[in-house]
Amino acid sequence: MPNWNETLAELDGDGESRFDRLRKKYLTKLADHTGRNVLVYYSAWLQQNDSWVTDLGICDADKAGFMTCSHGVRRDRGLDIILHTPGGDLAATEAIIDYLHSMYDGDIRALVPQLAMSGGTLMALSCKEIIMGRQSSLGPVDPQISGFPAQGVIEEFARAGREVSEDPSTIPLWSAILGKYWPTLLTSCEHASTWSDELLRGYLSKCMFAGDDPIARARKLDQVSDLLGKHSTSRNHARHISPERAAAAGLHITALEDDQTLQDLVLTLHHGLSHTFASTDTAKIIANDSGTTYTLSMPVH
Repeated sequence: MPNWNETLAELDGDGESRFDRLRKKYLTKLADHTGRNVLVYYSAWLQQNDSWVTDLGICDADKAGFMTCSHGVRRDRGLDIILHTPGGDLAATEAIIDYLHSMYDGDIRALVPQLAMSGGTLMALSCKEIIMGRQSSLGPVDPQISGFPAQGVIEEFARAGREVSEDPSTIPLWSAILGKYWPTLLTSCEHASTWSDELLRGYLSKCMFAGDDPIARARKLDQVSDLLGKHSTSRNHARHISPERAAAAGLHITALEDDQTLQDLVLTLHHGLSHTFASTDTAKIIANDSGTTYTLSMPVH
């Protein structure tokens, strides 16, 4: 398997087109190996993490890329989507998932070479199978509102109610703490938390757990919701969830290492895309094995 430096050596050449050549080469090889459509959805958030860039996460603008890369392909071949994203807007994530399901009738596998966090995890959960390597991670899907964990806000209000009820002298303390929140925030957090859990359970029931008997499905849904959907369990939205923990919760996880050829192709593609982000102003890439590419570039300061 080519390592990071060997992949970089293959990229050497004149002009940035060498990045396109390598990406197209390995996407074609992947499709030839699996017999399925292949699509990458990659963000440069690890390389281009300036706070003034707002589109590195999942957003509505990405829908155009998924539409472009799904046009004219043989949908009966299913889809392998290779994910590398920090997550993003929940509404956009839901819309993209629903679009892909309508296009490929749920015959979608997710491949996670390194990180598919938050909304990226939700995209993976909507697939029938998730392929991960030892180095791969998923992340919690509990919603965040203006930088606050929605469930953490709900817990804080509940704690305030308990402590004030038990000891009214804590009212000034809690008034100062809760004063940083704005009207309707609590209700918005409750709605977002309910919405996220509904999507998690709905997508798993529709695809990955569709073949399970109702009792087994309900048990798995609770286990996955506890692992990925609860701030009180994950402790932090950035928590990295290993393939082993994901599988233990009942998710259909396949080891990338089980297919050495697949592992070599996926990781070489991953290295090449990472080099692209590090060496160009590209911020996001959506591309398929037919050579269709949709990119977002970094805005000029």
